[in-house]
Formats: sequence, structure tokens, C-alpha cells
Amino acid sequence: MKITEEEVRKVAKLGNLTLTGDEVVRLSHDMDEILTHIDKLNELDTTGVEPMAQVLYDAEETATLREDRECTPLGSDAAVANAPLSGNGYYKVPLVIER
Repeated sequence: MKITEEEVRKVAKLGNLTLTGDEVVRLSHDMDEILTHIDKLNELDTTGVEPMAQVLYDAEETATLREDRECTPLGSDAAVANAPLSGNGYYKVPLVIER
């Protein structure tokens, strides 16, 4: 096993997640399978394969990316207009750190 249940609990604690015992067991198994798959990918021979910065690296004129262009900034009022809760031009979010 590549990842232990104790490691799953530690990561859950760092993420402020409360997991049941069953969830810890299931996630431990799932994460172990993911790491096993990554090990299999690392076995592939990539000799001669050049790294790519992004998927459209060789696309050049057929790339679907738009050209950068200067435009007027959105502004605080417009940015928070649809926010569930805002004040003084900022998003207001629930407190997530209570420790």
C-alpha cells in the first residue's frame, strides 16, 4: 500500500475535512490505485518525446487561442454585482478557519 489510512487522515485534517472511518478506508484504497496508475505511466518510454508547454504547442495558425488585447478593467462594483454577499467592493465569504 502506497498511502496509509493515517496519511489520509492527516491530509483530511489539513483540508479541514471530517471523514468517517469508511470514507478513510475508501479514500486510502482510491488514492493507492491512483498512485499505482502513476507508477505505470512512469514506466513508459518517452525517449525522443519533446516536452510541450500546452496542447496547442504545434498548432500555430490553427490554434484556437485568441490574441491578447487591452480592454477596460471590470471594476469592483461590476465584479461583485452577482456575489451572494459583498461589501465595500469586496466579496464576503464565510469564516473557514476557526482554530
